[in-house]
Amino acid sequence: MIGGLRGTVVAHLPNGAIVVDVRDVGYEVHVASASPEIGTTVDLAIMTVVRDDQILLYGFADFDERSIFTQLLATPGVGPSTALAALRTMPVARLRAAIEAGDDRLVASIPGVGPKTAARIVLELRGKLPVGAGGAVPAGVAEALRQLGYAAAEIRQLESVIWPEDEGQALRTALRALGHR
Repeated sequence: MIGGLRGTVVAHLPNGAIVVDVRDVGYEVHVASASPEIGTTVDLAIMTVVRDDQILLYGFADFDERSIFTQLLATPGVGPSTALAALRTMPVARLRAAIEAGDDRLVASIPGVGPKTAARIVLELRGKLPVGAGGAVPAGVAEALRQLGYAAAEIRQLESVIWPEDEGQALRTALRALGHR
């Protein structure tokens, strides 16, 4: 299985996927966050789904986002399109907080999710979603983000992110989670 890809975005496809060139091999990846610009280097956590007639790749900013996607797929009535819509609609921390708070109205604001599906998501996932590792944004990352012009509230949204030990990678993870500016 493919667990991650690092490469250059070479195309946007009509189905919302991107093509990532990794050493002259193009991978079609359905991404959860906003599509990065062509020519941008991406580092994606990947979920590979093998079906009878196709292999699908889903790309995420980090493994925390991938984990939430997997949990959403385990909910009856939620398929990949709905799970991707959830992650495109709101940051992982906000989605997790809405589910944990039982806020099915906020969950129902996700495109393609009606009141019954929202209630099902809350019922099935409340108390079961993984939490980020440690919570606190590494000090060096927080300072770098402040210098880049991010507000304290934006930086606090990152408290659910699973942080890699390498500070450079942690900053890249933070920028992906914030959607770059």
